[in-house]
Amino acid sequence: MSTMFADTLLIVFISVCTALLAEGITWVLVYRTDKYKRLKAEVEKQSKKLEKKKETITESAGRQQKKKIGKIKRQEEKLKNNNRDLSMVRMKSMFAIGFCFTALMGMFNSIFDGRVVAKLPFTPLSYIQGLSHRNLLGDDTTDCSFIFLYILCTMSIRQNIQKILGLAPSRAATKQAGGFLGPPPPSGKFS
Repeated sequence: MSTMFADTLLIVFISVCTALLAEGITWVLVYRTDKYKRLKAEVEKQSKKLEKKKETITESAGRQQKKKIGKIKRQEEKLKNNNRDLSMVRMKSMFAIGFCFTALMGMFNSIFDGRVVAKLPFTPLSYIQGLSHRNLLGDDTTDCSFIFLYILCTMSIRQNIQKILGLAPSRAATKQAGGFLGPPPPSGKFS
């Protein structure tokens, strides 16, 4: 049992180190560049401006109302374009991080291959069991493999490291950008 606890702590430490490595690579390739700083400032400015415009719009009908809605739509389009450009700037670091993590995953998988590194307090859903019980012998689905614990730790730790270092996108920009896991796009009078 103590070996399992030591492995769990080692995986959490590895996760922290790889998250710091990823943020370091991203800082070198993206965050310190003038283009990124300019685009980020523009997205922040546009997000706040758009938020204020949406708050000031009233329910009154008429020509001015339509002008305001048209301005809001143009502002949203401009913001969407800047968010796309910002994503393209980040893309080169994504490739570098992907390459590094692929190499590291191969090494760590060979070290922890076939070893139970943690005991899950629940039985995972059937479609997750392939990942949580990967390369483990036996039928106990509460046994946890390296890859499952590493992915869970990295997903949570990297987000927190970005917040601590001040590298996470602002709430205003995230709210306006939407995205796959973001809030749904606004519906109704502005869409």
